Amino acid sequence: MSEEQHQGHSHKVSAAALLVTLGIIYGDIGTSPLYVMRAIVGDGIITKELILGGLSCIFWTLTIQTTLKYVYLTLQADNHGEGGIFALYTLLKRNKNNWLIYSAMFGGALLLADGFITPPISVSSAVEGLQILDSFKDINVIPIVIGILTALFFIQQFGTKMVGNFFGPVMLIWFTMLAVLGIVNISYDWSIFAAINPYYAFDLLLNYPNGFWVLGAVFLCTTGAEGIYSDLGHCGKTNIRITWGFVKIALLLNYFGQGAWILTMEGKPLQTSPFYGIMPEWFLPFGIAVATAAAIVASQALISGSFTLINEAVRLNLWPKVRINYPTEIMGQLYIPSVNLILWLGCMGIVLYFQRSENMESAYGLAIITTMIMTSILLMFYLKQSNYPTYLIVVLAVILTFSEGSFFIANMSKFVHGGYVIIMIAMTLAFIMWVMHSVRNIKDEYSEYVNLKNYLQQLGDLSKDESLPKYASHLVYLTGSNNDYDVENKIIYSIFQKQPKRADIYWFIHVNTDPSPYKMEYKVNIMKQDDVIRIDFNLGFRIAPRINIFLRKVIQDLVQNNEVNIISRYPSLRKYNITGDFRFVVLDKFLSNENDDMPFIRKLILNFYFLLRKLSLSEEQAFGLDTSQVTIEKVPLIVKYPKDIQLKRVY
Repeated sequence: MSEEQHQGHSHKVSAAALLVTLGIIYGDIGTSPLYVMRAIVGDGIITKELILGGLSCIFWTLTIQTTLKYVYLTLQADNHGEGGIFALYTLLKRNKNNWLIYSAMFGGALLLADGFITPPISVSSAVEGLQILDSFKDINVIPIVIGILTALFFIQQFGTKMVGNFFGPVMLIWFTMLAVLGIVNISYDWSIFAAINPYYAFDLLLNYPNGFWVLGAVFLCTTGAEGIYSDLGHCGKTNIRITWGFVKIALLLNYFGQGAWILTMEGKPLQTSPFYGIMPEWFLPFGIAVATAAAIVASQALISGSFTLINEAVRLNLWPKVRINYPTEIMGQLYIPSVNLILWLGCMGIVLYFQRSENMESAYGLAIITTMIMTSILLMFYLKQSNYPTYLIVVLAVILTFSEGSFFIANMSKFVHGGYVIIMIAMTLAFIMWVMHSVRNIKDEYSEYVNLKNYLQQLGDLSKDESLPKYASHLVYLTGSNNDYDVENKIIYSIFQKQPKRADIYWFIHVNTDPSPYKMEYKVNIMKQDDVIRIDFNLGFRIAPRINIFLRKVIQDLVQNNEVNIISRYPSLRKYNITGDFRFVVLDKFLSNENDDMPFIRKLILNFYFLLRKLSLSEEQAFGLDTSQVTIEKVPLIVKYPKDIQLKRVY
């Protein structure tokens, strides 16, 4: 599917597309009613001020934070139809403010860390409803939660095409159920709609004892908003905006219905989950089953989003190269075994450590509000770059600073109650990204390039030097140089000095990561006819660089256009039109022992980087090269030569 076809497909509005949007986009934010009102009330006494104030905060949070910022404003910052914090960063990649990469890295790491807690809290909150039923009152739900999550992670390797067909209908039933249950309970007390008045929100935050800290619980109602932007490419902004109207109404009706039900117990502590409390007893088994199905959909969305995020990070050189599989033909569907294993282990650890969903609530929210702040920073620069009016940018910056700053301060109270677990995970992931980014800068700083024009005659002479055994008919090198005629001096050293490599044609390939997510273009520069050819691939940041396949396609086009002759030059093979062999030479860098007095931080970065290299894919695997056609040459990375060597000659 081409980039244009992908965009057209994702932006097409139809009943089927709207149903798919419900299934893909709203899993996380849609399951928030399972635990938000319970988190707001906590273990305290139920008061009218708390409930009306909490509902008012929920209403205005979903209106300002989710609707205004994400559904209408941030979706404008689409990168050729794609969204997410890395897609937003690529729109600003040429911005002179190079520090913006750190906002993208930190925000991406926090979003990945959120994938460790969203599946456990969603599934646990749903399954714990079983304990309301008399026959399951004493059941231990932890094995059930672990079983569901394990099965979910296990099926990732086979793709989720079949399961995905059920996501839309499941979420349609879910949101319809939320709305109906909410309306039934609101009908007992229509005065609950007074909470729409922002007065109750301000009264709670300013006058209620510890009212400001309730924002930490209120924020849970919008934790899936970042996912709305990240999944933009799957559905398109029009489909998202249309379905959000239905989703928001369903969520608010359920929240207000829970609020009306809770107020019937004013002056008492909360005894049970208000989400299940508003259900008739006969409806509970069905409600628990639908809630569990919705929680699985929410978990799947986070897992798939994590795969996409890591794939983008790899292409942007922010993550070690990892194996990426494509289990189905669905555009953009990935499976990354290493990430799947890490997420599964992390989710198991979260479930076993926190035990109950109410304990997880204490850790949930801190990471995602920080991600939102990082997105807001990038968004403001995008709006400025897009020539939005300055006054509008300032107004939006003030609103978002006030709202997100308040949420951040309120969520900081969660740090000591378990939030530190997710933050530690996020910091570890951010450290890996920082190391990968720093090493790329170090390599660029110390890489030496030479102009290939100065070596064209030598390459031509070497190609015709029959005194040397032929190394390969076609010799292919990967170069990191963006300049059409520059290559690393290590490549020239490899061809002429390390072991003179005679070949019929020398190919130099460069892969550029393009800000357009699905771009697949190439450019050919025939530097010396039938001797030296350079190919530049321009691939979107969501396209895996499968060079073996891409090069075969390019050569096929060149042969059809009579631009190159790849028939073997051995007389015995040429008369039968047998194609010459291709061999790739990959230069694999290692930290040289010749480095002297390196700064401690730089040495730490490089040592950690080479440790990551041992745990990640090799260069040839990362570029999709056939190992039978690849030669690996070790190249020392020297970032600081020894100086002032006091070596005395004696006679």
